[in-house]
Amino acid sequence: MGALMRAKARRRPPAFVPDGPMELARPVFFVGFMGAGKTSVARRIARTCGVASVDMDTYIERREGKKVKEIFAQSGEEGFRAIETQVLRELGAKPDPLLISCGGGVVVTPANREVFKEAGFVVYLEVTADEAAGRISDTSTRPLFQNLEAARARCEERLPLYEAVADVRVSTAGKSVPAIAREVQRILEKEGILCPQQR
Repeated sequence: MGALMRAKARRRPPAFVPDGPMELARPVFFVGFMGAGKTSVARRIARTCGVASVDMDTYIERREGKKVKEIFAQSGEEGFRAIETQVLRELGAKPDPLLISCGGGVVVTPANREVFKEAGFVVYLEVTADEAAGRISDTSTRPLFQNLEAARARCEERLPLYEAVADVRVSTAGKSVPAIAREVQRILEKEGILCPQQR
């Protein structure tokens, strides 16, 4: 290989686009604090690999016919968490496994932690409350992120729960969505969870 070709090879971005459509061997749950990029990363992988992704909060809003903040206002956090558990079980049991981006507080419910253990593979996207605050343009849509101090305390409180359910941890600090998506995609392929489509 000549010097010019070597230079071109070095400049080429890492290959991560699969040869053909992929499929998931089991559901993949994305967990982490608000603003970690769970939905954006799941969508990016879904587009690249030809698999399906779903955002749990959006799914809940469609299913219930109201916004998450309205459910919180009418039923409290407890009412919302009960719906969240039903939806988590529902999505985890779909015949065609999905990339599922979960709400930031999904780990607080013991029943949900059981679903993670039984049903799929959990990717924990790490983010601090301060980084998250910089990423969330409209905190009014986040019922539990109205105050940075409270958000820091909540993030700290949930940290051991995220770590306990995680099959893999990926830091998001200073990384773009495409870079995080490539990293997660490589992990899923290596673990045999994201594979070339058989049918």
